[in-house]
Amino acid sequence: MKEYLEAAANIQKALEIPVVADCDTGYGGNYNVAHMVHEFEGSGITAVCIEDKLFPKMNSFASGDQTLLSTMDFASKIETAKNEQSSEDFFVIARTEALIAGLGVDKAVERCAAYAQAGADAVLIHSKAPSKDEVMDFLDRWDNRLPVVIVPTTYPDWHIDDVRAAGVSAVIYANQGMRAALTALRNAYSAIYEAGDTTVLEQKIASVGEIFHLQRMSDWQKHA
Repeated sequence: MKEYLEAAANIQKALEIPVVADCDTGYGGNYNVAHMVHEFEGSGITAVCIEDKLFPKMNSFASGDQTLLSTMDFASKIETAKNEQSSEDFFVIARTEALIAGLGVDKAVERCAAYAQAGADAVLIHSKAPSKDEVMDFLDRWDNRLPVVIVPTTYPDWHIDDVRAAGVSAVIYANQGMRAALTALRNAYSAIYEAGDTTVLEQKIASVGEIFHLQRMSDWQKHA
């Protein structure tokens, strides 16, 4: 947890917008969840999202065990998280992996209803299906009981205007930035290797000055 907390805190310090931290399953049982909330809230993070898989969890897109914690036990984690927070401005998002585990939309709705009852501020419905159909089915049955968050990694053609119209409150583009960065790095170093110098890149990449601006270099130099 320590590495993720440090990264999230550093991101929050650099921004003037809320940060939502993905905290896997809460890093263990209820005691771990309570500690997690105490630390993340204390570091200024706006919200945490925890999911209903067994700890330690397997990535949703990886092959392997996707067994879920019981509905009652995960609802208890949500209740613990809400009881531990000290500010009304801190939010807990309950993520169900029912669709990932192949349990179907009925079970996803049933689980999210229990998590809402336990005090969750929003629910996240995750799917790795190649279309948005089962997520749409969930939204129809959910009927706006709580805000809904989605992660459209495998159904990228769902336009944000249509997402809003369907009743989704927030969208997490979870890995597109990392994948884009990987492609950009690969292309940049391939170009350098092929050209023998960096001239070919100079008009396509950020300046050193832009990096200094992001680092607030001029602000720090005032204290030198």
